Amino acid sequence: MTSQTDLAALLCSRLCHDMLSPVGALANGLELLADEQDPEMRARCVELLEQSAKISTDKLKFFRLAFGAAGGFGENVPVEEAQDVVNALAADKKRVELNWALNDSSLPKPAVKVMLNLSQIALEALVRGGTLDIGAEKRDGNIEIVARATGPKIAFDEVIGKALQGDVTAPEITSRTAAAHMIALLAEEIGGGLQYAVTDEALVLGAVLPEPEGMIG
Repeated sequence: MTSQTDLAALLCSRLCHDMLSPVGALANGLELLADEQDPEMRARCVELLEQSAKISTDKLKFFRLAFGAAGGFGENVPVEEAQDVVNALAADKKRVELNWALNDSSLPKPAVKVMLNLSQIALEALVRGGTLDIGAEKRDGNIEIVARATGPKIAFDEVIGKALQGDVTAPEITSRTAAAHMIALLAEEIGGGLQYAVTDEALVLGAVLPEPEGMIG
């Protein structure tokens, strides 16, 4: 069984892996800018720096909500915050159409964490582009979440699926599967569950989480 310390380390490794490319591009761009004298090329360097800075900021905002404590919010997070960070990640993919179906203006932090991580897993499955549909609604005392990726070729690691269902062994919990393992533990802790189904052209990820006491009604 993976300890909380090991899981935190794996999530940090995932964050560092995802941040390495845009931050590295910033460093390279600054080096080029320092040596470049041509005005047109300098303008191009600045443009690339701006793009890398935006990507870095977008990823950090995502990780803050998906992995972190989401400081600055109460027990609930406005759904616009979640939409903004996923929209930014999808925009970077360029060939992904993103659709939302959210019936509430805010969701509890655990539900937001689950929704964001499911959204990222689904987005990463669209290696050749496609459509990502994300929905969440409160029904009969539960919060139901779905992220559906449809495209010409779905890339999905079955070990991530095992992690979502709590079936992974300790050696299978890596920086790649840590996020799925984390939300599976989170869902279990609050009495909920995760599901998935995959075909060659579709991946459906779902969650049913109980609403916190005091929010039902």
